[in-house]
Amino acid sequence: MHTPFRAFVLLASCLVACGQPAEGPRTANPAPTAAPRENAPPPLDPDNIVSIAIGSKDHTTLVAALKAANYVTSVANPGPLTVFAPTDAAFAKLPPGTVEGLVKPEKQADLREILKYHVAPATWETSALKDGMTLGMANGKKTKIRVVDGKVHIDDATVVASIRASNGIVHVVDTVLLPPAK
Repeated sequence: MHTPFRAFVLLASCLVACGQPAEGPRTANPAPTAAPRENAPPPLDPDNIVSIAIGSKDHTTLVAALKAANYVTSVANPGPLTVFAPTDAAFAKLPPGTVEGLVKPEKQADLREILKYHVAPATWETSALKDGMTLGMANGKKTKIRVVDGKVHIDDATVVASIRASNGIVHVVDTVLLPPAK
């Protein structure tokens, strides 16, 4: 399976393969595969994270960002992954010009860092996300989970929907997650 969200899967696989403890109920150590081709056609599996994002009318900005970051082939890999997927409305909350600036080639490293902050290696169902827990993200940063009135929050975002995928889970969020400053 090859298409969107590339560095997320590669980093998650590397973290598991390098012996770092996985932070989740289910992890995987996929066998090495040939280097994925960027901007390949959508995956054949209609139930993986990539197909879900591409098929969503509310995630066109996310898909465009993945293409600009050259991560189009990563998230279709076997996983397991948890992707916190901001909607187009979430991207619209950013200051004017932010998205346009991030998709420029010279900002690719910044865009990649932000996108990797939306992915956790392992599959985290909302029922497993507990108030006060820390979740390790694919960029090596940690984020805090809060549960308020039964709703799951990650940083300033709220999980508004969850879609099970063949290679993990997509949690639709209402705000773009921004990694903490270095």
